[in-house]
Amino acid sequence: MKDTFLRIERMTSTLSMLAACAMLALAASLGVFQIITRFVLETPAEWSEVMIRFSLIWMVFLGIPTAFRQGAMVSVDVLYRWSPPALRRVLDWVVCLAALVLIAVIIWWGWDYASRGKVQTMIGLEDVSMFWAYLAMPVGGVFSILGIIGNLLDPQRLELETAQ
Repeated sequence: MKDTFLRIERMTSTLSMLAACAMLALAASLGVFQIITRFVLETPAEWSEVMIRFSLIWMVFLGIPTAFRQGAMVSVDVLYRWSPPALRRVLDWVVCLAALVLIAVIIWWGWDYASRGKVQTMIGLEDVSMFWAYLAMPVGGVFSILGIIGNLLDPQRLELETAQ
């Protein structure tokens, strides 16, 4: 059961990282397109500016699970380092629960924003609902929850080492 969950979490973590990279590539490509249309052709494409914002929002919320996976989130671990192994495991659980609560709030608010955003649009993309931009929060949150639980189940698998 644990191995199956970790395998699924590893797969979703890779998927979120690839999607975040794709969103970054899309934003960069659209940025170049925006520069060419605005300053060379002197006919700016408003829709590309909106799509840059959308892709950067998605990139951030899809990148957070990758940071969880790599152990690259900001932490203060002085107490953790000075603690015996049994207390470290308790601290792992406390941090995990706190992170899960925070991510659950982000999912809740993100879904609320997405639901309300169905009626909102942006200039340049009037046919696209803001639902799709706000949906990044709950989707990224679900990936983050998988990463948090994966780190709790197997804390030794973190890809980055903390500075000594």
